[in-house]
Amino acid sequence: MPMAKNHRSDRSSADTASRPSPSTVLDRLASGPSRASRITHTEHLPPRAGRHAVWPDRIRSEVVAAVQAAGIEHPWAHQARVAEHALDGESVIVATGTASGKSLAYLAPVLTALLEGSEAPNGRGATALYLAPTKALAADQRRSVKELSQPLGNAVRPAVYDGDTPFEEREWVRQYANYVLTNPDMLHRGILPSHPRWSSFLRALRYVVIDECHTYRGVFGSHVAQVLRRLRRLCARYGASPVFLLASATAAEPSVAASRLTGLPVVEVADDASPRGELVFALWEPPLTELHGEKGAPVRRTATAETADLLTGLTVQGMRSISFVRSRRGAELIAVIAQERLAEIDRSLARRVAAYRGGYLPEERRALEAALHSGELLGLAATSALELGVDISGLDAVVISGYPGTRASLWQQAGRAGRSGEGALAILVARDDPLDTFLVHHPEALFDQPVESTVLDPDNPYVLAPHLCAAAAELPLTDEDFELFGPACEELLPQLEAAKLLRRRTKAWHWTRRERAADLTDIRGEGGRPVQVVESGTGRPVGVLSTLDIAGIIGWGAG
Repeated sequence: MPMAKNHRSDRSSADTASRPSPSTVLDRLASGPSRASRITHTEHLPPRAGRHAVWPDRIRSEVVAAVQAAGIEHPWAHQARVAEHALDGESVIVATGTASGKSLAYLAPVLTALLEGSEAPNGRGATALYLAPTKALAADQRRSVKELSQPLGNAVRPAVYDGDTPFEEREWVRQYANYVLTNPDMLHRGILPSHPRWSSFLRALRYVVIDECHTYRGVFGSHVAQVLRRLRRLCARYGASPVFLLASATAAEPSVAASRLTGLPVVEVADDASPRGELVFALWEPPLTELHGEKGAPVRRTATAETADLLTGLTVQGMRSISFVRSRRGAELIAVIAQERLAEIDRSLARRVAAYRGGYLPEERRALEAALHSGELLGLAATSALELGVDISGLDAVVISGYPGTRASLWQQAGRAGRSGEGALAILVARDDPLDTFLVHHPEALFDQPVESTVLDPDNPYVLAPHLCAAAAELPLTDEDFELFGPACEELLPQLEAAKLLRRRTKAWHWTRRERAADLTDIRGEGGRPVQVVESGTGRPVGVLSTLDIAGIIGWGAG
């Protein structure tokens, strides 16, 4: 999540003054009688002024000076409140709008703790852990932290620790980094099972930052909730009790969801004091074609083709924009169509549109992020990998190809534009399906309803069982852990013992298998690691099977 500029924009004032208004951009896109009729509704969200405050006295003066050097003279009121709660040792969630400066709200107390820790005569000093749902967001946060903390010298040593981190760098991260940025998957499979090697880091852990916490819902969120409980258990083993700082732009009942996720009481800061530029949000329905589907019903033009047209039109106008697409194939197709149409107008424009999706090499993703951030790219067709708070400030427009499934995702994607407090345009292009058709003709279902609640169930036995095994492999389980993992432990532990996954010795349960317990479950619910099946005689591969998770080993649901 990037740091909102409290006073300055990423663009020059001359550039800002020359930009057309969002309404003007939309009028140009809809010019012509056939195109104007495609807009079924336009919602105007008015601009809002900001409210400043002062940093708490306990924020180090060096940190305040570094923030001011970044162009932020005074914090917004909600940023100061979050910092106050963090300094008081209270876990807190900041649930304010996109680009409201949530990252600065938690970074001010984190940087203060790291700076004070660096002055300790002995030991490593204070540490902090940052969790993001995607690698792109963690890498972007590292860049922001590095820029902000540059005046602090070596007091702040941020480092990314994920699957892309070279093995030769991992030991340095474990031993010397004091702000480690990772994801729940790496925490689950890499850090917690190897906690003796992380002992100095965990012993000094002061803060755990959980960014975009609304993404941790459903089965994935339930798994992450248990991963966090395992983290708290190991921290307690090393004598640490970190404060949790959570952030989300789209959360219903934020404190309730945050408490369920962390297992701790969490204070809520939801009064957004940051300014907001005008947002024009259009609902767009593609036209009918001459084709007919089942029972002779006419077929509409695809949202993919319509989105490619809109991305082309925005690029021709010089607007920096992103189109969000559900599939990787759709992102590539929209980029290719837009490039072809732009090449017919101006070949140089074709090079300023690209696709962004999962599956690219890390260096390719970083290059695309940097090109969009700098303005070298004008248009990007992206999957939801860029939905979260990657720093792409200064965008003018967002085109959403098909309803993304939740209002939370819709507003998260729309919020990618106008991130410098300037006006922005968002367009939802309907797919040819009943839900999208309903939504573009019933705007009240989108604009007059709150975002969905973050639903997760850490006590689900299918979720809890594998984490009890993983926790027992990290440290033998005792009766004292029941309060942390919940009352369902008493019922599950005998089943895990009967399945010969755990063994009770005296007053503790131990992991019994040779396999790493953490490898037997995929917290994103995509199944275990694939197993290749080969012919015994020739070794020729004949197929791939998924591994069983622990719930499958126990045989729940077998009758």
